[in-house]
Amino acid sequence: MFTARPARVVAALLASIRPRQWIKNLFVFAGVLFSHKLFTSDIWRALAAFCIFCALSGVVYLVNDVADRERDQAHPRKRFRPIASGALSPHAAVVAAVVLALVSLSAAAMLGPGFLSAAATYVVLLVAYSVWLKHVVILDVLTVASGFVLRAGAGALAIDVEISGWLLICTILIALFLALGKRRHEYLTLDAGAARHRPILAEYSAALLDQMIAVVTASTVTAYALYTMSPETVAKFRTRFLPATIPFVLYGIFRYLYLLYRRELGGNPSELFLNDRALVVNAFLWGIAVVAIVYGAGR
Repeated sequence: MFTARPARVVAALLASIRPRQWIKNLFVFAGVLFSHKLFTSDIWRALAAFCIFCALSGVVYLVNDVADRERDQAHPRKRFRPIASGALSPHAAVVAAVVLALVSLSAAAMLGPGFLSAAATYVVLLVAYSVWLKHVVILDVLTVASGFVLRAGAGALAIDVEISGWLLICTILIALFLALGKRRHEYLTLDAGAARHRPILAEYSAALLDQMIAVVTASTVTAYALYTMSPETVAKFRTRFLPATIPFVLYGIFRYLYLLYRRELGGNPSELFLNDRALVVNAFLWGIAVVAIVYGAGR
């Protein structure tokens, strides 16, 4: 049984790996959803891949919080994070990150060399982001988006199905959309202290971020619409009904823009999604529609 101090350390570690952020790892299931594998035994491999990426994202969060602990102490909300507040020492965080990474990558090897390569690349890329790439303008948001692409690609590799180019394009665009929205929220919310907390924000402006968001928004909707109507998709799923899911995508994007621009939310897309009932319901209905069309009308 834990004593009080070890129990506090464990609680601090659990908070630092941010379980509420694990919703991002749902991208791992894109491959199994769009490959007619959802209701087969491959779902267990997809679930294992999801769990592994939850652990690996925890590794990245630990490394990032150690690297950013001084800046986080000046942030109105992030100063309460375990490492920034002193509840968890940087040494303990690094040791936990190394152990978690070794265990996770060992488990990844059991899902095949392709999945292991994708998982290892994810860790290396996001750790590089934490220590360097987040300080390089434009590359910072592209790196975050690439992390989502690696999740989706790894999910396909875990069940040994072909990685669709459409899957990767739609993934990186929606990830860029969310990353740019987060940057805009940070830029406007932190105001004069924005560059002090995240130096790269000095390279952006509200106008530039608005232009980039507009480009990515249009590209995301266009890419998804073209995907649903492409001859390749129609032949694969044997249905022309997938465009019926476009309204859900439009609503989700427009709802997020409303929350970002009118409600001044968006600093944490995962929290925003979990806390906004309209987004949750819309995502659920989109999922039901996709499953019904892909696994129903097309069979």
